[in-house]
Amino acid sequence: MSDPVSGVVAAYRPFMDDRQPRIAPLHDPSDEVAAFIDRAGLKGPDGTPINIFGTLAHHPDLLRRWMVFAGHVMAKNSLSPRDREILILRTGVRCNSKYEFAQHAEIAQACDMSLNEVLATRGEVIDWMGPEHERDLLRAADELHDAHRISDATWMALGANYDTQQLMDIVFTCGQYTLVSMFLNTAGVEIDEGIPDLL
Repeated sequence: MSDPVSGVVAAYRPFMDDRQPRIAPLHDPSDEVAAFIDRAGLKGPDGTPINIFGTLAHHPDLLRRWMVFAGHVMAKNSLSPRDREILILRTGVRCNSKYEFAQHAEIAQACDMSLNEVLATRGEVIDWMGPEHERDLLRAADELHDAHRISDATWMALGANYDTQQLMDIVFTCGQYTLVSMFLNTAGVEIDEGIPDLL
């Protein structure tokens, strides 16, 4: 597909089905991007970029700048890794992002979550087998998805267990992974080889 003004061929193709990405990942990006991906540890077992990062490699400036915020959410978050992953998984479920859920199902199991708990984030909040404050996290993720704000009741419940910075990180964690899910779903990023599709 060419832009009628510039004649430049677009980097994407029409999204035909779940098996054909609109934006194919770059498995051999430019030296500069490859070095960035290598430094950040964003490669799969075969040495090529993980599909989301190979896809983002089409826009190196975006990749570099977005990674600052993504790095905060994943590494500098004031929430515990378990709480963070509960929010991310639920956001992936609500956004129907197979890639996001699959990747974070792997990460969550390294963050004190069992596979049964990972799978339970797909269910009803009332059925969650964990403590009430984790139900509040699931409820907050649902409300942010549905209403783009946390209700007064849920905010008060969260405030009994989380400080102001943590409350802010709840919102920004869900927001970050809503954005990521939008990109993954729109670009048609395929789940990486060896990662099971659990959604």
